[in-house]
Amino acid sequence: MALRNIDGRADVAGILAILIVTLFLALFGASRAADAAFAIQMWTLIAATLVGTAMVTGILGRGPSVDQSSRYENGVVKAGVVASMFWGIAGLLVGVIIALQLAFPTVFYFEEWGWTNFGRMRPLHTSAVIFAFGGNVLIATSFYVVQRTCRARLAGGLWPWFVFWGYQLFILLAGTGYLLGVTEGREYAEPPWYTDIWLTVVWVAYLLVFLATIWKRQEKHIYVANWFYLAFIVTIAMLHLVNNLTIPVNAGSWFSYSLFSGVQDALTQWWYGHNAVGFFLTAGFLAIMYYFIPKQADRPVYSYRLSIIHFWALIFLYIWAGPHHLHYTALPQWAQTLGATFSIMLWMPSWGGMINGLMTLSGAWDKLRTDPVLRMLVVSVAFYGMSTFEGPVMSIRAVNSLSHYTDWTIGHVHSGALGWVGFVSFGALYCLVPWLWKRARLYSNALVEWHFWIATIGILLYITSMWVAGIMQGLMWRAYNELGFLEYSFVETVEAMHPYYIIRALGGLLYLGGALLMAYNLWRTARGDVPARERAGDTPVTAPVAAE
Repeated sequence: MALRNIDGRADVAGILAILIVTLFLALFGASRAADAAFAIQMWTLIAATLVGTAMVTGILGRGPSVDQSSRYENGVVKAGVVASMFWGIAGLLVGVIIALQLAFPTVFYFEEWGWTNFGRMRPLHTSAVIFAFGGNVLIATSFYVVQRTCRARLAGGLWPWFVFWGYQLFILLAGTGYLLGVTEGREYAEPPWYTDIWLTVVWVAYLLVFLATIWKRQEKHIYVANWFYLAFIVTIAMLHLVNNLTIPVNAGSWFSYSLFSGVQDALTQWWYGHNAVGFFLTAGFLAIMYYFIPKQADRPVYSYRLSIIHFWALIFLYIWAGPHHLHYTALPQWAQTLGATFSIMLWMPSWGGMINGLMTLSGAWDKLRTDPVLRMLVVSVAFYGMSTFEGPVMSIRAVNSLSHYTDWTIGHVHSGALGWVGFVSFGALYCLVPWLWKRARLYSNALVEWHFWIATIGILLYITSMWVAGIMQGLMWRAYNELGFLEYSFVETVEAMHPYYIIRALGGLLYLGGALLMAYNLWRTARGDVPARERAGDTPVTAPVAAE
């Protein structure tokens, strides 16, 4: 079993200590619970730590054992692939439900089930697709890539498994908390204070495992993908710590007060919010691009020098762009202008990275006709370029006055989330399953073709409907009649959105359908099934299994 891939007892003892301390703190919290929601959260934590303690104690009792069947630790990566698909489908399903709630509020509203209302389901959707799906993809691919590019087994013995299961516990606590009404009300940072503390512990372990693997590398050079992964891990840790500085009301309540207030709190929130996009949803997935596109295309990176420039320019410029979310607020105008200026400057490194990814196919463009996985990876880079063009445009004050608070912003976010993050993640998972399970190829390239086109049509329906709806929304809000009164009431603007909300829900359904096809394809691939009929394009994948 992969769980027994340990080099000694120190890692097991350390994890056991963390679990026992967490167990006693959870018991203390449960004993002082001031409301039912907090009590349920604490008992969930107690159950999870008891199960974890029993498993780790069993491993400690068996003594150290080393699995020599593989040069690399593949078990935790396989678990990450499975978790990624599970949470991805769950998050997309919730997204479709809330899209239908907006399109048909009288049909998909259940008064007797308060936990199904939009206010609780919406943060569940965002956290599920960003942190549950995206986070698991990043952890799994980073553990895979760092081992291959460093030619070293994943460091830490059992600690990578602690990172994996600890992260799943974070997702469970956050998701169930939202349904119970437990939220800090901060965009992309809704989990309460005790969940934030648990994630901090897990994230420190993640950072140490990644750094220790690089430290013991047998390859002198540190490949650029590892730099992007490291920037993602370190910066998200910094953002998480500062944005979640809160003071709990007491040890028996989930509610807490932010350490900041007023415009300082807003600036801290959007410094975090925009850089969560910049480093979680951009830097981490650029690492995937820099490894999986060259590997799948069987071509070197177009320009390694450009990739280094891309890295340093991106991480320097992105961190300053957050204030462009606060145009026309109490934030000083010089700070608003600073955010917009750095946002526009981000065009250069972003498009430099896009060009680098696309030009990696130089001499291999013909593969796009026969390899739908590579096509999905390349189209994701095109969406990355489009999103990083649109974002700086929307940061300009004149444009922002029309776009902000409208569905144009929703369309922008989803062009990046579905097109860039979704497609590059799907492409990486399509690559990983045959490589990890040592299959000659995917079960069916035809299903990948279907997934690609269904999902692409879904994205186009989603983002074009939201672009049209958002611009119309902004124009209706600012329309005045000859007497100086508003031309349209708010209800009229909502009514005008209805057909576009239906189109958005249809686009989401198509995207979810593509993900379900993918899950079936990957399941059949992992089982080693062979389709009854093979197409000419179903050629074996280039799987780097020789050094496994």
